[in-house]
Amino acid sequence: MSSAAEIHVTRDGHVARVVLSRPPHNFVDAEVMRRLADTLLALDDDHHCRAIVLASGVGAFCAGADFSGTGQDEVASDPAAFYVHAMKLYRNRKPIVAAVAGAAIGAGLGLALVADFRVTCAEARFSANFNRLGFHPGFGLSLTLPRLVGEQQAALLCYTGRRITGTEAVSIGLADELVARDEVDARAMALAQEIAASAPLAVETTRATLRDGLADRIAEINQRELAIQRGQFLSEDFREGVAAMAARRAPVFQRR
Repeated sequence: MSSAAEIHVTRDGHVARVVLSRPPHNFVDAEVMRRLADTLLALDDDHHCRAIVLASGVGAFCAGADFSGTGQDEVASDPAAFYVHAMKLYRNRKPIVAAVAGAAIGAGLGLALVADFRVTCAEARFSANFNRLGFHPGFGLSLTLPRLVGEQQAALLCYTGRRITGTEAVSIGLADELVARDEVDARAMALAQEIAASAPLAVETTRATLRDGLADRIAEINQRELAIQRGQFLSEDFREGVAAMAARRAPVFQRR
């Protein structure tokens, strides 16, 4: 995987729009996570910014980590560096609205759940596909997913790895608003502008209270995820899961 990616930041009043463009599918790696974390940190220090829209410059919101060539994928070889930077995303102070008009898969789902709110469309697809690939969920999803949709729905999504539409995502609380696909970005911006119209110090302190200790809890559970993933990335089942995905066939797992 090349780590080449473009992260564009534009402003509309008190709202910063952060756009990730890594064609063709916005796959992520440690360098992308580092740059996103640095971008959010810089916006925390910008007193003119009161809210953030996180969007995609390609068709997918984020298709996760690229396991098409397991010998080259740095996340599978050792996800520790990836998670060091990913966990920083939960420590920003400004509210984030994610504009999810395409696929949010695996680590891409984790990235979407970093945001406070998600605006989506019927055509979007959400999936915690880790178990279908032969390994434990990561990115703190073991906590962030049930926090949004409840333990029962989180278990169903994780165990099956099924893809659900934006319509289904809103119905279970995984996303907050459903609009036409060509309206996702505009509606995410409108929601961010609505937040930015409130007193910024009041919003930031309210958010800090509502999320008190959340980043620490996510980082703690992510360490468990990491320890399990390290072993499972060496398994035959993981190699089979990746091969099956690439071949678009059902995997045949052997529990080894």
